[in-house]
Amino acid sequence: MRETAPLETPSWGEELRATLTLAWPLALANLLQMLTYAIDVIFIARLGDEPLAASALAVSLFGLVLWAMTALTGAVAPLIAEAIGSGKPSVRPVRRSVRMALWLAVFSGVLGMGICLLLDPIMRATGQQKEIISLANEYNVVIIFSMIPMLLAAVLRNFVSALGRPIFATAITAVGIGVNAVANYAFVFGNFGAPELGLTGAAVATIITALITLAAYVVAIRTDVRLHRYHVFGRFWSPDWPRFWQIVRIGTPISLTVTAEAGIFGAAAFMMGRFGAAELAGHTVALQLAALAFQVPFGVGQAVTIRVGYFYGARDPIGIQRAGWVAIVIGTGFMALTALAMLFAPMTLLSIYVDPYAAKNAALVGFALQYLVLAAMFQLVDGVQAVAAGALRGLQDTRVPMWFAIFSYWVPGIGLAIGLGFFTALEGTGVWIGLAAGLAFAAVLLTWRWMGREKLGLTTRPA
Repeated sequence: MRETAPLETPSWGEELRATLTLAWPLALANLLQMLTYAIDVIFIARLGDEPLAASALAVSLFGLVLWAMTALTGAVAPLIAEAIGSGKPSVRPVRRSVRMALWLAVFSGVLGMGICLLLDPIMRATGQQKEIISLANEYNVVIIFSMIPMLLAAVLRNFVSALGRPIFATAITAVGIGVNAVANYAFVFGNFGAPELGLTGAAVATIITALITLAAYVVAIRTDVRLHRYHVFGRFWSPDWPRFWQIVRIGTPISLTVTAEAGIFGAAAFMMGRFGAAELAGHTVALQLAALAFQVPFGVGQAVTIRVGYFYGARDPIGIQRAGWVAIVIGTGFMALTALAMLFAPMTLLSIYVDPYAAKNAALVGFALQYLVLAAMFQLVDGVQAVAAGALRGLQDTRVPMWFAIFSYWVPGIGLAIGLGFFTALEGTGVWIGLAAGLAFAAVLLTWRWMGREKLGLTTRPA
């Protein structure tokens, strides 16, 4: 069956509508997910600069590992799209792909939890303050238990999105915001009869939110007729090792690509920690705003992976072309708007997280305003590289983009961040210049590969 695959090559206008229809719920879900994280920051910020800085260090590693493992299991999305777009019966291959992706989520989650336990030696090796190390460790040993349910939910999100139900992801994430807010209010400050756990309470809230989100996806899939017919939870114990290793083969380069990008931002947090708690707190808030804006092109990138995957399965190079370019225009156009907001309304944006006019936040806000100017500068290239990477994933082209990312983020990117941050008077500003350079290099290289996709044979699907 073709389920959601196009029956013929769409016009540019039809592709624009189809991409927007798929992308907006995913982008909104991403934004809502960031608001879920923002709630943590809002509650933790009220505990003071040191708890906020400590949580930033812990989340920099936890988030890096979570993103990497989510990208690994996310390779199931182009496989689902290809199966649907091929025009052949798709129930069985889709079910097997989802089942093995769920297996992979469990295995990779256990590995990820082990990696996160390396936070303490990493903080000591990078010279973080003792008080912050202690707080970060207390937070980290609790939040790691949210990783496996988060990864399982991410797999199910890919499934419902590829099957034309992205609105489920939006609705479930919206519910998660409310759950997280209530749980933070209860466990951070000891309300509703819950113990007052402070920073650790925010980690407990994250675990509760992750479990309820996972349960919501299971309920949605079991109750929706279109999704339930795939029986993705049936015979869950039955392995399909060829499909498992196919997901690993496609997903590993995606995971390493995400690690390369997220890693440079994680490294930046540790660099900022060397300059002081106020610099790190200002960096955290500015980066949260940049990350919030990024969720829209990231959602467009998720959508274009599915759209390109449909046409790849259907062996339609014209459809592939239109899906990719339409998505790149959408993602870049949105980031142009966010760049303008960062330049002309920074105080309004900062007020999402902190009171920018409070005297106690003066140092934090001063640094955040400097970094937002640079964040505005890299908005466009960040949008381009996110969507171009998503389009290439739809062609199951992940290995070369991985090398592009590793080079871009860790040669010109981290090189400039270290050089300007520690060997000039720029300090934090120099670190942000390095971040912008890494994103710019990645955008150029990924766009070049997308433009040469046919000459490189990327659009030819094996028989």
